Amino acid sequence: MISFESDYNNGCHEAILQRLMATNDEKATGYGLDDYCAAARNKIREACAKPDADVFFLVGGTQTNATVIDAMLQSYQGVLSVETGHINVHESGAIESSGHKVLTLPSHDGKMDAQELSQWLHDFYADPTYDHMVFPGMVYITFATEMGTIYSLAELKAISDICQQYNIPLFIDGARLGYGLMATGSDVTLPQLADLCDVFYIGGTKCGALCGEAVIFPNPNAPAPAHFFTIVKQHGALLAKGRLLGIQFDTLMQDGLYFKLAAHAVEQAMRLREAFVAKGYKMYSDSPTNQQFVLLDKETIERLKRDFVFEEWYPVGNLMNCRFVTSWATLPSDVDALIDAI
Repeated sequence: MISFESDYNNGCHEAILQRLMATNDEKATGYGLDDYCAAARNKIREACAKPDADVFFLVGGTQTNATVIDAMLQSYQGVLSVETGHINVHESGAIESSGHKVLTLPSHDGKMDAQELSQWLHDFYADPTYDHMVFPGMVYITFATEMGTIYSLAELKAISDICQQYNIPLFIDGARLGYGLMATGSDVTLPQLADLCDVFYIGGTKCGALCGEAVIFPNPNAPAPAHFFTIVKQHGALLAKGRLLGIQFDTLMQDGLYFKLAAHAVEQAMRLREAFVAKGYKMYSDSPTNQQFVLLDKETIERLKRDFVFEEWYPVGNLMNCRFVTSWATLPSDVDALIDAI
């Protein structure tokens, strides 16, 4: 079976595995205080053009979202997200379990609309009873989104401007950040993204690493919350053998490997998308990234599932919205096989 199920069903890139093996017998200080984590932090700061950024390594995406949001919100605050946002639909209530409500806005192919955000915030503070409500304490977006779409630089700036107007931090979930930055037609660079938000993370789990996410607080005037290290540990997101994360990110950031791996996945996804479109299939979203959503009938699904693994998300009319995901490890020959089957 050839898998297009997800972008984290492989182990890790060979370069990471080699470095983990080569350093296996070394003794290193724990909890991210080792030399490898220090080197990885410096490479990340350089890539972001933020020499004074705070950088932390956490074990996974859900732990990262829950930790960052809980650390930055007061007890009476919630987080604004689109309805399809990962924290709202695919994290088992992790945010709510920390005592913070997810406040939802409409989703537009996975994206938040700046004008709708502005209107929501205006209406909240225009209500004379807002002291009885959950306060909006953060805006959360993903890049790339759950639907594989991306924000333009202008769209990001519009959302960032509104957050600044209301003095609300902007948090960008970067679980698939590499695929978003390297997406076809993307006009956003890593330094530009870092300029426009208060906190974001570079996802390793879905782009070449065994596990791990790098959380960045890019603005020295708005550093990480006090005792963030301790809060990370409270949330079970701190790896005792932190050097395992440091080695991985140090390798991924060396010579732009992270972005090369992401670009490869996007290239293969675009080949797949073009094949579906050429055969007359309807795409569910306009995704320029490694996630492709296509509407398939039952007969086609059953035929393709004889040789390929992919996900059925939800029905759209009498068709099924199916997700095909490429990754840093997707072989061009696997894409060729699926194209032939299409």
